[in-house]
Amino acid sequence: MNVEPKGLSAENGSMSQTTRDRLIMEHAPLIKYIVNRIAQRLPSHVDLDDLMNTGVIGLMDAIEKYNPEKNCKFKTYAEFRIKGAILDQLRSLDWVPRSVRQKSRKLEAAYSQMEQKLGRSASDEEVADELGVEIKKFHEMLNQVRGISVVNLDEVRNASDLEKKNLIDVLEDTSGEDPAGALNIDEMKRMVAESISQLPEKERLVISLYYYDELNMKEVGKILDITESRVCQIHTKSILRLRAKLKSLVEK
Repeated sequence: MNVEPKGLSAENGSMSQTTRDRLIMEHAPLIKYIVNRIAQRLPSHVDLDDLMNTGVIGLMDAIEKYNPEKNCKFKTYAEFRIKGAILDQLRSLDWVPRSVRQKSRKLEAAYSQMEQKLGRSASDEEVADELGVEIKKFHEMLNQVRGISVVNLDEVRNASDLEKKNLIDVLEDTSGEDPAGALNIDEMKRMVAESISQLPEKERLVISLYYYDELNMKEVGKILDITESRVCQIHTKSILRLRAKLKSLVEK
């Protein structure tokens, strides 16, 4: 049985301040959980207290706009609004340096060129050769760009499916051309599924465990018996590879 917080209705404008304060207190742990999850891949200079405050604003927005007649749990709706507020704040900060964005695009291009040439998934060594760098430098580049999609990480835009993370949003490049803009959502989902099926086995596993089983990076590492850092690196490679595949599919 789904029991919603007392005091919520389709007309929340008449809600007392006491009820609002109580709801904010009750859901403070949810805000902290979301901030901490996103913060795992943020640089140290991002102020987490600011993100917490932004999360509170997102929760207040959820309280104002929640409509139980939409058949969606309040906690799920609140999570959607909290994440949206925090991710919008991160976007406005534009905290990713231009040099990192350039490296990300350079890596994407290398994956695209090599995989179109080879007709299969390219290895680390092959991509490094395409870039003209040693394998150690290639891994350093991966580590440098691994947080670039964090502003999309966990973001959900489909209000009818709020309980699932949307991998399409992670693949979106908000600072450049978005392949999703040229396709309808069903076609995009089909392309994403097809692209995931072509990933190397370990990358498919990371994508599946993280986005569909909703495990965090540390939990994925325990299952695969690798370090959390290694999981992050594999995740980064898979996202770069998927972006490159989708762009090439759209251009066909």
